[in-house]
This record gives sequence, structure tokens and C-alpha cells, in this order.
Amino acid sequence: MGRRARGRRFQQPPQPEGEEDASDGGRKRGQAGWEGGYPEIVKENKLFEHYYQELKIVPEGEWDQFMESLREPLPATLRITGYKRYPEELAWHTNLSRKILRKSPLLAKFHQFLVSETESGNISRQEAVSMIPPLLLNVEPHHKILDMCAAPGSKTTQLIEMLHADMSVPFPEGFVIANDVDNKRCYLLVHQAKRLSSPCIMVVNHDASSIPRLTVDVDGRKEILFYDRILCDVPCSGDGTMRKNIDVWKKWTTLNSLQLHGLQLRIATRGAEQLAEGGRMVYSTCSLNPVEDEAVIAALLEKSEGALELADVSAELPGLKWMPGVSQWKVMTRDGQWFADWHEVPQGRHTQIRPTMFPPTDLEKLQAMHLERCLRILPHHQNTGGFFVAVLVKKAPMPWNKRHPKVQNKSAEAREPRVSSHVAATEGNPSDQSELESQMITGAGDSETAHNTENTESNEKKDGVCGPPPSKKMKMFGFKEDPFVFIPEDDPLFPPIEKFYALDPSFPRMNLLTRTTEGKKRQLYMVSKELRNVLLNNSEKMKVINTGIKVWCRNNSGEEFDCAFRLAQEGIYTLYPFINSRIITVSMEDVKTLLTQENPFFRKLSSEAYSQVKDLAKGSVVLKYEPDSANPDTLQCPIVLCGWRGKASIRTFVPKNERLHYLRMMGLEVLGEKKKEGVILTNETAASPEQPGDEDAKQTAQDPCVPDSVPGCDAAAAEPSR
Repeated sequence: MGRRARGRRFQQPPQPEGEEDASDGGRKRGQAGWEGGYPEIVKENKLFEHYYQELKIVPEGEWDQFMESLREPLPATLRITGYKRYPEELAWHTNLSRKILRKSPLLAKFHQFLVSETESGNISRQEAVSMIPPLLLNVEPHHKILDMCAAPGSKTTQLIEMLHADMSVPFPEGFVIANDVDNKRCYLLVHQAKRLSSPCIMVVNHDASSIPRLTVDVDGRKEILFYDRILCDVPCSGDGTMRKNIDVWKKWTTLNSLQLHGLQLRIATRGAEQLAEGGRMVYSTCSLNPVEDEAVIAALLEKSEGALELADVSAELPGLKWMPGVSQWKVMTRDGQWFADWHEVPQGRHTQIRPTMFPPTDLEKLQAMHLERCLRILPHHQNTGGFFVAVLVKKAPMPWNKRHPKVQNKSAEAREPRVSSHVAATEGNPSDQSELESQMITGAGDSETAHNTENTESNEKKDGVCGPPPSKKMKMFGFKEDPFVFIPEDDPLFPPIEKFYALDPSFPRMNLLTRTTEGKKRQLYMVSKELRNVLLNNSEKMKVINTGIKVWCRNNSGEEFDCAFRLAQEGIYTLYPFINSRIITVSMEDVKTLLTQENPFFRKLSSEAYSQVKDLAKGSVVLKYEPDSANPDTLQCPIVLCGWRGKASIRTFVPKNERLHYLRMMGLEVLGEKKKEGVILTNETAASPEQPGDEDAKQTAQDPCVPDSVPGCDAAAAEPSR
């Protein structure tokens, strides 16, 4: 920064007339300081009030409470990474707004804690009502799940957690395919998913209303992939988010809903097409408008001709307050003109207002839809945002997807719908664009199936390369992605790794992949066998942004130590069950030493750890802490860390926020970090500081076996996340 710029930066703005000087303490905090200093946005919209009062979605006598709640800031909520049940002390609700959490000096430590734990994947800062749709999906570890409009990814992380309900199983049978149409938001989605270190997540970039239908190999046959669970959290006008998105107050108009209705219906229809029979789809919006909510559900149910039905989930979330869906509503234009029926709409407005925006006119059909089973969550009932959720169950194929199964194949009806999510291809007479695209994919004849099988075989012969789609029409906006290359069985890269870490024979080596076809392989990733199947059979159809969890990183001097690859902390919990060598059992005091000092010498470890490490060859190691149930005062959960055994010292390769997390769990408050010595200051080290002596520094300088890295960071973390 130049001298002039510094001068401008430190110049004080002129004091407004009549305002007291800040130095005498008389200045009000509301005008400046941590509360902001920006002009207050007027939280009024007469059209909004007129519209919703007319629709009567708020119970009589509660309108003032409803509006008062909308004008209050949304309280901050967070979710602890865990499984399925919120509450049960896994979801927490504060009475503080996000702005106060960020700006208040009194809450600075708490805010730092939230940021650090969020980055390490231990908590998610997520709006309370946003947690509801994944819970209503009733996910089980074997389910194949599609998240159609996934970014920014808070719901996706919930789904991943549910897949890993049994932490002892590193590779659940199920997986999550998370999609978003916005290429840039896909990378935000990748960042969210990476925090949970799962091999069962794939991020793809497609328009949800025409997302490709995928195929998988089942016992040598190509079959279409149908999903057991689909989350359809569609783009919406967002008037339920007024408490956190204040701009909605001045921008709200009914035109937003009218413009989005068609897209929402197309996305929901595409989801229903790809849902397995017996499967469950949750449709949700953060809008209170029936045009985006019940109208979409009613139109979808009508199109399905009985193939879909609304599930009664009233007992599935006890304690949640909600209003039943409405069965009668009207449509209003931007200028305040009302229409109760499609036949009232003048010809000139037919492009803006469509028949599907109105309730069905057949009362018997309307009653059979049970729209009251939809859930509308109002802000004033439990101090939340506004939300709408509907749970659909698929009873039969969609009408345009019906055909009789081939004689030589097992009938779709004979299969267990919840055990297998793959059913025979279907074709028919679709009635809209997404259905036409569906027919083009599913109506393939035997010759096309054979051709696809040949392509898959050729892909596998080419070292399992799953590159980006070659045809121009499939290239979408955004960055060009590196290919996904599975490691061949005869690759000479793997045997040294297998020997060095004494990998168990059950290790799924075929699931290892890299992101390059040329030169040295620098990172090795792992996916589940189900996602491997999806990748190998669909590389021509879909744009994959990211999949796999990093398990090994190339170490530049690794060839000297019998293995060129060191372990990566990101994938250690997935990899650890298969490793039988180079495991050092450490005590709680050892963990404190390893996490607070950059390169502690062997003699600083406990005698038990020292006896294990002194005879090991140089290179990557696993540091395992097992809790002592006989000593309840110690940390009662296991810890697995990646480390490096040097000539005379040992170090950990743990990202900074994960390192801070483990120290907090052991009751240490982190005060700071001395980068020169690589020492993390805690409340213990500050009380009795121990500085590394000249002998230690000299020995560290002489130790060539410690990879270069910034203290507290994974050496490979500089690689951009893709």
C-alpha cells in the first residue's frame, strides 16, 4: 500500500452535525461499530401483505405475529455432524442473529470456534427448516440418492452423514449424486462435501430439468439407474427467507412465482421419472406461495395418473409445528389482478399464467390428492424461516414410461423395490420436453445397448479413463475438468504401496483413481465400487465436477523410503481399516505433543510410543489413539492421524482446523501459533512454555526426512479442490 493510500485509509470521516464525539463514549452503537452503520431497509411490502392475507395461509388471529416474526433477524442455528435425529442434541438453535455473531467482540471466540469447526466438517451452520427435507427422506446406507439442485450443499452433507450411519463401514452400498446447474456453485458444493471425507459422493453439473438418465452394469447387463431417494429442493422466489435475505422485502412480486412455476414442475417431473418404484422424493421450497408449492404438487400428481402419491409424514417429526397444505388458492398478477380459474385468464396473459397454476377443478380428484399432507412451516410458530415440504412415494412407472418387460429378463414387479434401484428401461409417449428427452434415452433398442456395452468395455481397456464428454454439444460452461482415470490392475504403482502399508487382501484396489493420463500420478483418490460403476458407464453423458476422497499423496523424496506415496489425512478414516503396518499407538499426552509441536523428537513421546517408532523405517505412519474406558477423564473417542517418521523426529500431517478440533476435545484452549518454532500455544504451554533448544533446532535442520510444509497444514492442501 502506498503512502497516499495509507493516508486516505486513516483519515477520519467528517463528523455529522449534531452527533457526539466517539471519544466521550456518547456515540450510539446503533449508528456505527459492530452493528453496522448502514441505513435500515424498510421491511414493508403492501403487495406481499395483500396477497397472503387474501390466500389465508396464516391462521386467523396470527397475522400480526406472522409479520412481526418476518421483520425480526433469523436466529443462527448449527448442526453437529451426526446421524439423522435432530433434536437429540445434534441441532442447536441460538437467539443471536448471524450479524451479531460475526461482529460482536464479546462473541469473537465463539465465532472463531464456529468457523474452525465448520471448516473441519464437525458442524454445519444451516438454517433450521433447511434440515427438514433430508430427514423426511428416511435415508438408509444402501440407498442411491439424487440431490437435484444441491448447491450450496448443506442438505447434501446431511445425506452423506446418513449414508455413513454405521461408522465401522468405510464403503456404504449407497451413494449421493449431487447436481447443480451453476458451474461456479458446483465448486462451493464440492467444498461442502469435502469436509465430510466420503468416498460416496459425486458432484455433477447439469440442468436438473433434463438431467441425463444414467446406466450401470448389473451382472454384465446395462440397466438404467433409478434412485431410491431424490431430494428436489427447487429454485424458488424465496419469500420464506425474508428474515435473512432482506432484499426480498423490496423485490417481492407475484411475477417471480409465475415465472418459476414451469421450471419447478419440469424439475419435479424429471425427478419423478428417475425415482425407483417404492422410492421416496421430497419436493421443497423456501417459498410460502401455493403457485410454487401445492400447484406444482397437484400438477405432478395429475400427470402421474396414480403413479405418485403424497405420503402422510405428520408423525415422522414430532415436535415440529406446521400447517397442512391448502387445496384452494387464487393467482394474482404483478399489478394486483386476481384469477380464481384458468378460464378467467384473458388470452393475452396465457403465456404468463398457465393452467397448472390453478387447483384441479374436479373436486373428487382434488380430494384424492390429499394436498393437506403437504407441510407449510410459518416463521412465527417456532422462530424459523418459512418453508414448504411435500413427500411423494412412487407406486408405479410414470404413464409415459410404461411398457411390458422383455420375456428373457426378470420382470420389474418381481424385484424388491427397496433392495435394488435398477429397473428395466421404459418408453412411451411423453407429453413435454423432459419426457421427450427421457424417451430418447430409455427407448434405446438392443443395438444401442450393445453399442453402449462396447463403449464401456473399450473405456475399461483404456486404463479405466473416464474423461470429459468429447462431443461439443455436451461441453457446458465453466472450467474444463481433468479426466478420472482408474488405476489398472497391472499398474506397477500399486505393489510398493501395498507392501509398505501391508494392505489387507480385501482392499478394493480397483476403486483407486487419479486425475491425469500423463506424467507422474501425484494424488490417488478412492471411490466406492457403486460410484466406480456409475463413472465407467456414463462418462459420455455427464459432466462430473468431482468425486472420490484423497487417500495418498506423492512425496518427492518418497522413493528413498520404499514407497513414493504418503498417507493423506482427508482419507485416513476410510483407509485405516485396511492398513496392517506402520501403525503407532499413542497416548493422549502424545497426541497433545504431536499437535502442538511441529517436529517433536522421539524422546518427547511416551515410552510405549517411543519403543514402537524407534525401529520403524523412515516414511509415512499412522498415529492411533485408543480411548481408555477405565479412565473417564481422558478423551473417550478414537483418533487416527497421518504422520511422518523422520530420522530422529516425527510429525503429523493434519489440516489446521482439524488440529484445533482435536486440541479442543482434549480440553486445550488454543491461544496462538509461533510460526518460527512451529509451536501451537495452548493454555497449558502458555503456563509452562517449553522452547525448542539449540540441539533440537540443529537436529531438525539435519533431518532430511521431514517433508517441507507449513506448520499445522497438510502439505498437499495447496492443491486446488476440484
